[in-house]
Amino acid sequence: MKKMGSRSSVILLFLSTQLSLLLGASAGTYWGDTAVLKQLKGALDPSSVSPGSCVASWDFAADPCDALFSDKFTCGFRCDAVDDSGASRLTELALDQAGYSGPLASVSWDLPYLQTLDLSGNYFAGPIPASLSNLTRLSRLGLSRNSLSGWIPDSVSSLSSLEELYLDGNELEGSIPASLGALSSLTRLEVQSNKLAGELPAGALGSLVSLLYLDASDNAISGEIPRALPPSLVQFTMRNNSLEGELAPETLQLASSLQVLDLSHNKLAGPVPSALFTHPSLQQLTLSSNGFDSIQSPTSPFPQSELIAVDLSDNRIRGLLPAFMAAMPTLSALALENNQFSGAIPTEYAQRAAAPAQGAARLERLMLGGNYLMGPIPAPLLGLGWGGGEEEEVRVSLGGNCLYRCPARFFFCQGADQRSAAECKSFGPVIP
Repeated sequence: MKKMGSRSSVILLFLSTQLSLLLGASAGTYWGDTAVLKQLKGALDPSSVSPGSCVASWDFAADPCDALFSDKFTCGFRCDAVDDSGASRLTELALDQAGYSGPLASVSWDLPYLQTLDLSGNYFAGPIPASLSNLTRLSRLGLSRNSLSGWIPDSVSSLSSLEELYLDGNELEGSIPASLGALSSLTRLEVQSNKLAGELPAGALGSLVSLLYLDASDNAISGEIPRALPPSLVQFTMRNNSLEGELAPETLQLASSLQVLDLSHNKLAGPVPSALFTHPSLQQLTLSSNGFDSIQSPTSPFPQSELIAVDLSDNRIRGLLPAFMAAMPTLSALALENNQFSGAIPTEYAQRAAAPAQGAARLERLMLGGNYLMGPIPAPLLGLGWGGGEEEEVRVSLGGNCLYRCPARFFFCQGADQRSAAECKSFGPVIP
């Protein structure tokens, strides 16, 4: 009997120990993850941690994952049991936009199970820490709208699972590193509104085989547009930089999925290639405020275009208004203002604005002001000009041209007087 009792006690003790370990492990946060949370809170300027913010509720007298969404840890991160140990691990760290400030470099960032890190909309300063390379499972990194400075570190390229990278709205300098080409899973790259310079890394862009969205606007990026853009690219936005050279047709042919192209406010020159108007998926084209001097017409007078909005305003484009644009079936916004177009306004343009044919979109926005267009106003537009509510549906601008009798009582003649006869005659041989 004694033997039996002793053996039973051992079994009960073993089972009790295992149960305690299991319950303890499942209820606790892995110590290393807790240490990173403590480092992050310690790195913040205490005056930037306002009452009611997420970090203000972090009270390490309690276990973070056990107390999450209690009055001690109200928000800011997510925990999951990710392996057989049963320990809770941080899988998401997303702070509220409460105005936190301080450096990020003093944090070890040793969070191997973290999938999302979002610190956007605060005042974090200093460099992007190289230790972010410890986040080996990270799929989303959001550091937008802070005060981060320095270069984009090459260590970011070691985040092989990264799908979304948001670095916009900081004070980053240097160039976009070619090492980012290693991020084969990257679908979204936003680096707009920084101080980045240099050329776009042509080889790196071509290697981003999953990239859908690239925005590098409002920087000082120079050089030519790379000829090899990812075929997956849906939106390419580079407005307000210092890009130069011509827009190569092969670039557009390779980017066969492109829907939005915005290269406005650069130094691009030469012709606007016809490939833009026959692209199989392009819907929005913005090339305003460059130095383009002509438009290449497609070989077909009725291009199979998906374009909805075209903005070529504020360039140096000469010649007649391109007739093929009136035949693009989905086009509803066309801006050709402040160029050097001459000749008469095609009746087809006016018809698309006033009463489009069945199956064609209405030109709800037709901006032709600031050119050297001549002759009478096409009759379909005259019907709009008298009012009756159509001007609320259609916006037309014809001011600052050489048109015959464009009085201000017509809404589309308002905004600028017609040029003087002397200026119109001095422009070129097209103007009589």
